[in-house]
Amino acid sequence: MRLEEYWGVGPKTSATLVEQLGRERARQAIETGDVRTLSDAGLARGRATRILRRATGGSGMDVLATSDARAAYKQLLEVVVEHAVTERAADQIRVLTPLSSREAMAERLDDVLAAREAWAALEDDDRDTVLAAYDRYDDRDGSEHAAVETALALLEAGVDSGPFEAVATLEQERLTDAARALAALDDGRVSAGADDELDRLRATLGAIEDIDANAAELLEELRSDGVRDVGQFREAVEDHLLAETSVTVDRVREAMASDAADATDFIRTTLRTLRADLTAAIDERETTVASDLEETLEAARPAVDRAVTAVDDIALSLSLARFALAYDCTRPAYVEGDADAAAISVVGARNLTLATDGADESVQPVTYALGEHGVHTVPEGVNAVPGTERVSVLTGANSGGKTTLLETLCQIVLLAMMGIPVPAERAEVTPVDALVFHRRHASFNAGVLESTLRSIVPPLSAEGRTLMLVDEFEAITEPGSAAELLHGLVRLAVDQDALGVFVTHLADDLAPLPAEARVDGIFAEGLNPDLELQVDYQPRFDTVGRSTPEFIVSRLVANATDRRERAGFETLAEAVGNEAVQRTLADVRWRERD
Repeated sequence: MRLEEYWGVGPKTSATLVEQLGRERARQAIETGDVRTLSDAGLARGRATRILRRATGGSGMDVLATSDARAAYKQLLEVVVEHAVTERAADQIRVLTPLSSREAMAERLDDVLAAREAWAALEDDDRDTVLAAYDRYDDRDGSEHAAVETALALLEAGVDSGPFEAVATLEQERLTDAARALAALDDGRVSAGADDELDRLRATLGAIEDIDANAAELLEELRSDGVRDVGQFREAVEDHLLAETSVTVDRVREAMASDAADATDFIRTTLRTLRADLTAAIDERETTVASDLEETLEAARPAVDRAVTAVDDIALSLSLARFALAYDCTRPAYVEGDADAAAISVVGARNLTLATDGADESVQPVTYALGEHGVHTVPEGVNAVPGTERVSVLTGANSGGKTTLLETLCQIVLLAMMGIPVPAERAEVTPVDALVFHRRHASFNAGVLESTLRSIVPPLSAEGRTLMLVDEFEAITEPGSAAELLHGLVRLAVDQDALGVFVTHLADDLAPLPAEARVDGIFAEGLNPDLELQVDYQPRFDTVGRSTPEFIVSRLVANATDRRERAGFETLAEAVGNEAVQRTLADVRWRERD
């Protein structure tokens, strides 16, 4: 396959990859989702990630039918990446895409949940040992040697369940031999410490080279000792070399010049011959040692290859497991069947964006459902079991969590389709062919309306299952037209057997809705003593929510310090219902006294 046939790889990018990696290595890096290799070759990391998402999961990326869906997907991956144990695992997470088959989703879920169970069962010290091993692996850029050392560290830690089974079955003795061989071989050279004789020869050569560099000083030293005749000179040179180096006497005598012109020539020739002899001896010894090491590696090659694969696989599984554990995620159930059996349902669902912002303890979990769901029992405080309508219109208070609910559903569907546990007590998901997520965009012009319709209608009209998550469509056109268009979108969603939630303040203008659609509501309940709006974020099913502006006006009246300003807000209070405003203020004062 030509590199240019991969999505995002043009002639210039292809030329860069071929020059830096070679065609086959570049192709292999793309096919295996190797972000690091492509970025090391000169591609920006973000560009490499986009190429690999398409190369390894093109059909999954096609599920993300709108720019807001793609933005939510990327934001979601970055939450998961925070729990990666290696840089390579982080790169692998960033190229995960929705999977195309239930079998693949279930298989990954099995792996992640087994990894979570194994990780949760470890003592803190064992967890620290595993993370330290992966830190060292990262520091050494994930080399083959680093992978083998990491596998040995995992073996020594005694972890052997879940994903660690892949390492537990490796031969420790083989890996130990391989680690020594890999440590000894460095770019084709045998490193220091691998062989005592080789180390001795190299040290001897270094000492001879030092003497050669100071040959004039040696000659002066011998003369100052009174050495004059040839016999004494030869003996003195021999004694000096034997005393200052580990060269053998036989090698010294064989190297001594026999026809030197003078003392200087004698020393120079002898040292030059010794250097040549030692260099040849080093090369011969290094060849022998390298050959032995390569034989050791060859014998251990199956174990090494398995260790390299296992270490990376474990890192990815542990990273996803740590995410699932951090957010108390559970296994979603996949709803099978025809159009009538499709469903998206969650019980006790939590929004990951809010959780990562440190607000997890104050976030109210929500229960919600579309289609033929199995939510027959719901947590305490939920007013009713949601109906089986496939489409809902969600109404209610500003800052009531309507947009957050859309985002939560989007996150859960994406995680489930990637085979990753979801942040909910229970969840049922029908995998979809298109996810249409449209955030509120307050830009009131015809161009925005047209571009929005072009982005959300085609995937809804196409074949396959679509999930519509549309937030305040009316923000991009005048209310009358918005109500008509939104009513048309709801009807189209029903006609296309889609699942969908449409957030709006125009629910009263949409009647009559198709029988397959319902209206749900979120309600503000008042102000607390700090005059902050109190909202029940759990939607009430088959009930139109209200924005309750009297609460906001009540706060403005209570906070007004200027007399004229207060009078102005009191005029607004009469417009929205003075009795409700006064009741709210009285309730706040009662709470303050209480």
